[in-house]
Amino acid sequence: MLGAVNRTLLALAGLALLAAGVSVLTASWPFAGRHAPLLTAAARRRHWHAEGWWWWAVAAGLALCVLLALWWLLSQLRRSRLRAVAVDTGDGAYALLRGRALEEAVAAETGALDGVARCRVALRGRRGSPALRLVVELEPHAVPADVLAALAGPVLTHARAAAGLADMPAEARLKVTPHRAERVV
Repeated sequence: MLGAVNRTLLALAGLALLAAGVSVLTASWPFAGRHAPLLTAAARRRHWHAEGWWWWAVAAGLALCVLLALWWLLSQLRRSRLRAVAVDTGDGAYALLRGRALEEAVAAETGALDGVARCRVALRGRRGSPALRLVVELEPHAVPADVLAALAGPVLTHARAAAGLADMPAEARLKVTPHRAERVV
């Protein structure tokens, strides 16, 4: 969702800057010419002094813009990793499984697979419905179908059992380790 908000804000800022640029280049509204004031004396008297609500509306609009900008800034700084997973103990209580522990266990088990050079794991989502995001770096001789089958089979089965969940979605991105071409002499 944050990516959509970022794209929307970027598009709106781009449109506003484009409109301002076109307005300045054409010297049209709100500019009446090079020496004309931006607000005429009549406009200042009509809107800024006669209406008592005007300043309150401007202040509320600016305050809303500041709050939205702060929300956006804080959402950029927020960590998207899940700290803990709630595991049902069966007696009506819940235990917390540390997210880092689950990530490290999945990374270690994935790293032990044949053909895997390196693995990074991130636990995302909510406590009751976590999701795994894996970035698996394959060695040059690895068969991606075999690695993917091992991930979908025992690795994710162990992770789901550890978290006490019947379903835990996972996204795996497979990359090949960069290597030199072998020379045949």
